[in-house]
Amino acid sequence: MKSRFRIITALCAAALTVSCLAGCQKKETSKSVLDPKNPTAISVWNYYNGAQLTAFNEMVDSFNETRGKELGIVVSSFSQGSVSDLQTNVMNAVTGKVGAEEVPNIFAAYADTAYETDRMGVLVNLADYLTEEQRALYIDGYINEGDFDGSGSVKIFPIAKSTELFLLNETDWLPFAQATGATAQDFATMEGLVETAQRYYEWTDSLTPEPNDGKAFYGRDAMANYILIGGMQLGCEIFSVQDGKAVINFDHDVVRTLWDYYYVPFIKGYFASSGRFRSDDIKTGNILSFTGSSSGATFFPKKVTTEEEEHEITMQVFPAPQFAGGKPYAVQQGAGMVVTKKSEAEIVASVEFLLWFTQDERNISFSIDSGYMPVTKTANTKEAIAQHAGEVDPAISLILDAAIETVQNNTLYTTKAFQNGVAARNILEYCLSDQAVADRALVEQALEAGQSLEDAVAPYVSDDYFEQWYQGVLAKLNQLEI
Repeated sequence: MKSRFRIITALCAAALTVSCLAGCQKKETSKSVLDPKNPTAISVWNYYNGAQLTAFNEMVDSFNETRGKELGIVVSSFSQGSVSDLQTNVMNAVTGKVGAEEVPNIFAAYADTAYETDRMGVLVNLADYLTEEQRALYIDGYINEGDFDGSGSVKIFPIAKSTELFLLNETDWLPFAQATGATAQDFATMEGLVETAQRYYEWTDSLTPEPNDGKAFYGRDAMANYILIGGMQLGCEIFSVQDGKAVINFDHDVVRTLWDYYYVPFIKGYFASSGRFRSDDIKTGNILSFTGSSSGATFFPKKVTTEEEEHEITMQVFPAPQFAGGKPYAVQQGAGMVVTKKSEAEIVASVEFLLWFTQDERNISFSIDSGYMPVTKTANTKEAIAQHAGEVDPAISLILDAAIETVQNNTLYTTKAFQNGVAARNILEYCLSDQAVADRALVEQALEAGQSLEDAVAPYVSDDYFEQWYQGVLAKLNQLEI
């Protein structure tokens, strides 16, 4: 009996050993599908432009000459233009639209696009190709963004991220600050920002004999972020998502606060927007500051050009203002990379490229060149960037310092993907900003007709007017099939 028990035990141990070896072998020998003598070609679609595209392509070239050559991988990079162009081209390829290109091996995607293509059965679950040690290297919120069903899947691989910052035309701020005693601390909160913007409008108005010709102080990119992140700071998740199903929490009181701290100062002329991006408004002298993406901060203009004159300006960077007493939330944004279902060699080659790209030294190098932030835990420190970066452009240094401070001092938030998530976000993107622009135009007409600012804005700041707008937006959201 004892002999039989020893035999069974030995057989079980042997089976466990074989099983373990098989599991370990999957991770250790997956590269065996690659052959340096017959390189595997993979394509990457991105939406980078300018310095960001140059930085990315240089990284691709470096990979091809080093690690890619060693393993037998050749990566080709293709910019599709804008984020919108990329999304359109990806969906055309995935759905097989006539004239569309072949689906790439890797493409940059935000969560909503990744979610839609995943539902079509296109994406690889990269959790099957990563060890636990590899996965643990990345900031949790970044690596978990593509876990659509809560199973621990990795459908989006993070390569570079951004958050939002407050960008200031320091040159033209200084005369106002010296004249009024204003400091950067004044716009650390949304409440302080509105007060500062009002002071700036009134100060610039006082410099001319004409009434009501004060200048706007502030603008904002990505209005959906203002509503979503502002909501989180105020204790309300506008879209709460579980297993791809969304619940709309368009809380009346929270939304009224968001209205009061954007729409109201906008129609009074304290905030403004006219160009495609707020950096355009900085360039034309339309505003003095704005909240925008840390990656987009690299496009901050070096000059203000008006019809009357042109002068150089310097940029200063701060964390984005938050609601006083609110919860410390900041936006997590920036597309990741998704891998599509191709041959095993192409999938392995894609994973190898992404892992190589996000090793600390290289990821920091790309971040410095592009204005994005690294994605690993060890790379997201000022010390790590200083160690690997060498000499850094002063403007990029300002951006990264403020971005890292934001990451370290806040809970990063991005909405989970859900059906019609793009449509829902678009409603938030335009519902408040479009109303503000339209009504500001009417206020300006009233001012030109001789009304005071108080009388001109009176029809638009009533409870009834807000209620009409609120119910209209809520109805649009409720009509979506989510």
